[in-house]
Amino acid sequence: MDETSDEPPTSAVLLDNCHFSQVIFNNVDKFYVPGGDITCYYTLTQNIVPRGKDWVGIFRVGWKTTREYYTFMWAPLPSDARSDTAVKQQIQFKAYYLPKDDEYYQFCYVDQDGVVRGASVPFQFRAETEDDILVVTTQGEVEEIELQNKNLHKENEELKASCASLKKQNIDLQKELNKMQELQNSLESLRSNTEKLELELNSLKKENKQLKELDDCREAELHQLKEQIQDVTSDKERLETRLKTALDHMDQLQSQVLNYEKEMENLSLMDRDKTEQLESLKEENRQLRAIGTQQKEENKELECCVEYLKGSKAELAFSVPPQQNQDLMKELEEQKRLFQILQAKKNEANEENQKQREDELLRHLAQAEEVSSFSVASQAQAPIPSPEVGGLLFGNPYSGEITWHSVSIRKCPMCDEVFPEDSETSQYEAHVQSHLLECPLCNEAFEKSNKQVFDDHIFCHRLE
Repeated sequence: MDETSDEPPTSAVLLDNCHFSQVIFNNVDKFYVPGGDITCYYTLTQNIVPRGKDWVGIFRVGWKTTREYYTFMWAPLPSDARSDTAVKQQIQFKAYYLPKDDEYYQFCYVDQDGVVRGASVPFQFRAETEDDILVVTTQGEVEEIELQNKNLHKENEELKASCASLKKQNIDLQKELNKMQELQNSLESLRSNTEKLELELNSLKKENKQLKELDDCREAELHQLKEQIQDVTSDKERLETRLKTALDHMDQLQSQVLNYEKEMENLSLMDRDKTEQLESLKEENRQLRAIGTQQKEENKELECCVEYLKGSKAELAFSVPPQQNQDLMKELEEQKRLFQILQAKKNEANEENQKQREDELLRHLAQAEEVSSFSVASQAQAPIPSPEVGGLLFGNPYSGEITWHSVSIRKCPMCDEVFPEDSETSQYEAHVQSHLLECPLCNEAFEKSNKQVFDDHIFCHRLE
C-alpha cells in the first residue's frame, strides 16, 4: 500500500500524548541509499492489540501530528493471534515513494485511532561518505569554495528563516483550519438543530391545531354531558319516587306474606285434622262394608227361605186340605210379614248408611272446597261457586238424577281421582257414571262396589 491509496486514520494528538514503547523498531540504519527499496523491521509487544487499520508511516523529524506523514504502508496482522508474547513483523517501502532529500526521517507505528504506538531512531536518505579520500585543491579553488560556502551558509540561514516563517505560518494556518473545522462542525450542528426545530415546530403546529379541534369537540361533549346529567337527574328523581312507592308496596306485600304464612300454618293444621278425619272415615267405611257383607249373607238366607216358602206353597196347594192350607197360608203370610219387616229394617239400615256416607262426603268436600277457595283467592282472587243448599258438590250418586257443578277442582267422589280444569265435562261425567249401576225400574243409582245392594233392590221389585 502506498501514499496514493486510501488515506490512513490520523488524529491531532500531540507527541507528548503518544505511547512509543508499545512497538519497537529494530535494525534501523543511519543512512539509506536513495533509489532503492528499504525494509522496516519492528516488534509488536504484548501491550498492543493489532487491528486491521494500523499503519506504519515515514515522518520527517520534528512532526507534531500524525497528519504530517510523508508516506505510509498498512501494517499486516500477525499470523499468531496470541497477545501474551511479542511478535516480529516487517514492511517493505518501494523506492518510488521514498523522500529524495537528505533530511532526517523516522518510522512511526500508528493504530486505527490515529495514535502513535512506536517510533524509530532518525535516519537519512543519502550515500555513505568516504572519510579516507584526500582531496588536493589550489588556493584559488579554496577561496572560491569558501565563497561558495559563505553564500551557501547565507542561503542556508535565509532558508532556515523562511522555513521557520513557513512553519509558523503552517501552525497558524493549522490553527485557523482547526477553527474553521470547528466552526463548520458547529454550523452543521446548528443546521441540523435548526431542521430539527423546524420539524418540531411543524409538529407542534399540527398538535396545536389538533388540540384546538379536540377542545371544540370536548366543549360539545361537555354540553351534551350537561344535558345528559340533567336528564339523569330528572330520571333519578322519578326513579326515587318509584322506588319509594315500590318500597311501600313491598312492605305491604311483606305484611301480606306474613299473613299468608300464618294462614298456611293454620291450613296445614287443618289439613292434618282432615287427614285424621279421613282416616276415621275410612275406618267407618270398612265397618260399613263389613255390615253390608253381613247383610248380604242375611239376604241370601232370606232368598233361600222365600224360595223354600214358594215351593212349599205350591206343594201345599195340591196336597194339603183346605183348613190346613189356610193355616199354612197364615203362616206364610206371617213369614212374608217378617220378611217385609226385615226388608224394611234392611232398607232403613241402607238409607242410614247412605246418609252417613253422604254427610261424611259432604263434610270432606266442603273442607276441600275451603282449601281450594283459599288457594284460588290468594292467587287469582276469583270466587268459587258454592254448592246448593242441601245438595252435594258433585251430586248425589244414589239419586236418579245427577247434577253436575262447574268447579275449579274436579275430583271423583268414588275413587278420589282428580281431573284438570281444562278437561271436558263429558269425560268427567262418564268416569263417575262408570262407578254406578242404575235401576231400570226406578232409575235409582248404586255403586258398583255395592253390587249386592243393587241385586237386593232388584229382587224387592220382583216381590212387588
